Amino acid sequence: MKIAIILGTRPEIIKFSPIIRQCIRLDLNFFIVHTGQHYSYNMDKIFFEQLGLPEAKHNLDVGSGTQAEQTGKMLIGVEKVLIEEKPHVVLVEGDTNTVLVGALAAAKLGIQVGHVEAGLRSYDRHMPEEINRILADHCSDLLFAPTKNSKNTLLTEGVPKERIFVTGNTIVDAVHQNLEIAKDRGIKRGKLGIKPKNYFLVTIHRQESVDNAQRFQGILKGLEKVNEQFAIPVIYPIHPRAKKRLKEFKLKAPSIKMISPLDYLSFLYLESNAELVLTDSGGVQEETCILGVPCVTLRYNTERPETVEVGANVLAGTDPDEIVKKTGLMLNRKNRWKNPFGDGNAGKRIVQILVRENGE
Repeated sequence: MKIAIILGTRPEIIKFSPIIRQCIRLDLNFFIVHTGQHYSYNMDKIFFEQLGLPEAKHNLDVGSGTQAEQTGKMLIGVEKVLIEEKPHVVLVEGDTNTVLVGALAAAKLGIQVGHVEAGLRSYDRHMPEEINRILADHCSDLLFAPTKNSKNTLLTEGVPKERIFVTGNTIVDAVHQNLEIAKDRGIKRGKLGIKPKNYFLVTIHRQESVDNAQRFQGILKGLEKVNEQFAIPVIYPIHPRAKKRLKEFKLKAPSIKMISPLDYLSFLYLESNAELVLTDSGGVQEETCILGVPCVTLRYNTERPETVEVGANVLAGTDPDEIVKKTGLMLNRKNRWKNPFGDGNAGKRIVQILVRENGE
């Protein structure tokens, strides 16, 4: 069995890391394709090194562009690689354009497709990721659903039950494995003037959050009010896209401590020591839930409803007063929730299923 692992963003690298490590452990025949959706492979090399992962065999370096331009370039590049390599199975993870391309290219070539983190839905068709999730799920042969909720979603959409496997989410494996690496590596919190459990951490990067001036302004005002109300430093490693829009829209938030983007291990370390996290990221909602850190989601919907159901997360939207109210709510909540995403062995289960389904 020859496995192609197709990825193109840092969250995908993170969530694939337990699967890659298991493939190495079992000495399986696999290779990595990096599409360069968010960054070039050269920029991500340090990321692979930090996580102790092998280099990508194929680097497409597609870069940014319109949805059509980026997807088209990736589709051409991925198809060429798959024709050359002739893998038995292609693995994709999540909901990016890379996922859509990997699943579509493989399906068209008659190659088995495995979708890791299948069955997530926000039910918001304005999100490009929602379209990618649905299309990838419906052209996949093996759907690795992280939870029973995800499985039920797929069943209601007509996916045959024999193609669905509830495995847990590889984010649990990744958080535990990579947090140990992060602790060894550490970060100098003194430079930021903060102490453990005495700061709020922020991530805002999604298109619908920062490309809309009114929404972005509402979030920033809410963060300033949070800083004023609770007298706790608000740390915001600002994403390049958000920084560009901040300047373009002439927005200011002087009481928020904006810092340069952090590498993943430094961010994970800060996240694990935060009093609370405010975010528009799906992955961060999962990570905080696993780490036992309260989360306030700066969106009106989530494809991770399990985090809300167990009490680890609350939706606040972009209204400043609502952001303050929901922050207070989460600060008063006891973080004794049960992690709904599995026991940290999802990577092993997924690889076991791949081996079994391919008669290895």
